[in-house]
Amino acid sequence: VDRIDLEITSGQIYGFLGPNGSGKTTIIRMLCGLLTPTSGKASILGMEVPRQAEALRQKIGYMTQKFSLYDNLTVEENMWFMAQIYSLPRASARKRISELLDRYSLTSMRDRRASAMSGGQRQRLALATATIHEPTMLFLDEPTSAVDPQNRRDFWEKLFDLSDQGTTILVSTHYMDEAERCHRLAILEIGKLKTQGTPGDLMDE
Repeated sequence: VDRIDLEITSGQIYGFLGPNGSGKTTIIRMLCGLLTPTSGKASILGMEVPRQAEALRQKIGYMTQKFSLYDNLTVEENMWFMAQIYSLPRASARKRISELLDRYSLTSMRDRRASAMSGGQRQRLALATATIHEPTMLFLDEPTSAVDPQNRRDFWEKLFDLSDQGTTILVSTHYMDEAERCHRLAILEIGKLKTQGTPGDLMDE
């Protein structure tokens, strides 16, 4: 990643568009405090990373490209585990899990192991657990790469709902139709920021 300069407005869905190897995942991992940059500065929600990465993790959600929950746990067990990771009080966690099971159509499979779920179902579970602590900002690394078009559309409707509620979302993708749905977009190539702007402005250019 070579001197990327970004400014992301609160409540936006901000997209990273670029092929494999363009730096999308590396940028997200640095902004989440999982990778230490060799130079430069980043401030997320008023906190500097990586210096304040631990405090920041309580305010952000992160959904990886590869399903990263526990296959041998059920839907509800995975959600309880993440609620404990974020130190949610038990009563709050129970209420929040019930809300998310309903919102992401997971109630009927609450006792199903993650290993027995389809790609779209696992994706909904991953988004539910990433938002269990009601983060202010959400990082999504190619979240729809392993699901069919219908599930991709449904997933994006959930992202618009979160954005409407004030959540800032940074999402990487290599799908043009998804890129067009972002409020603003950065186009990356071999670690460099080629251009950024609204999808309409970029198409006009």
